[in-house]
Amino acid sequence: KALSGRARRLARNLDQFLHAANSHLSPASDIPRPLHTEWAWRPDLWSRPVKPEGLVSVANGTALSREVKIFSDCPDSQVSARQSRNAGSVDAAAFGLHLDVYRFRGGFLSLAVDLPADAINGLSRRHLFRLGVKKDSERPISLFGRLNIRHGPNIEQIVRRFEGGADDFVDLDVATTQLDEERITGAWLDLIFEAPEMNRIWIGDVTVSRRPRAEY
Repeated sequence: KALSGRARRLARNLDQFLHAANSHLSPASDIPRPLHTEWAWRPDLWSRPVKPEGLVSVANGTALSREVKIFSDCPDSQVSARQSRNAGSVDAAAFGLHLDVYRFRGGFLSLAVDLPADAINGLSRRHLFRLGVKKDSERPISLFGRLNIRHGPNIEQIVRRFEGGADDFVDLDVATTQLDEERITGAWLDLIFEAPEMNRIWIGDVTVSRRPRAEY
């Protein structure tokens, strides 16, 4: 019993070490940065290996990594998820995510990405977030980006639709919200796939950056 406890502690320490050691695989310097960018970030699912790297029959609310979870409105969805290394010479991210969707009677499938504390430090209504996605799919699919900011008991949401290119981005303007800047406690992003049934989806990279809006 004592050895089992020591082994579990050692395993946690090794996981933390590998998590830190692999952070160089997709350095933050490779993230596209609009003019005056204050902060830029790539979630762990696209920057370092995760365990397990593949899941089948993924249930609603399943964690794919420390920072990414998968959600849907379908009670009996047949979805598999697999992380794999990006092999392309122009890929900035070290890893990509493959989603295979079979039977799906719901309307949406989404990836929820928890934003780190740096994303909201000093955040105000004069800021813009840019959400960038590198993607492909077997069949055309509509993809939306949604920024959620929790302040006090309320949540402000900003939704934008991606246009459809392989390398695409949306700007999310905090000025369109009623954000109480003094009460911000957290934020997360949603990537929402509309009507994903019978499709193979590849997300080769996800990046987020923040910058102040230009003054007029």
